Amino acid sequence: MDILQWLKKPGDNFLKQKYVPDLSDGVCVCHIQDKTGLSQSTVSHYLKMLQKVNLLIATRHGKWTYYRRNESKILNYINTLSNQL
Repeated sequence: MDILQWLKKPGDNFLKQKYVPDLSDGVCVCHIQDKTGLSQSTVSHYLKMLQKVNLLIATRHGKWTYYRRNESKILNYINTLSNQL
C-alpha cells in the first residue's frame, strides 16, 4: 500500500531521477527500494506482484525498470471493492 501511495505523487516522494527526468515512465526500482529500506529482492517481488495484477505498469530503460501506477485499473479495483461491501 505504501508503494502505491508513494507512486500516486512520485514528484513529492522521490528525488528527480538522473536518467528519466520527467517521471512519466515512473520511478526506478532502486529509488523505491531506497525509500522502503527493504532488500532489493523483497521490493522486486512486491513490484512484480502489483504488476501481475495490473496495478502497476513497468517500463524498461536499459537495465533499469521504472514503475508507475495503472490508474484505470486501480479505479476499477476500488469500484469493485466498494460494490462488494
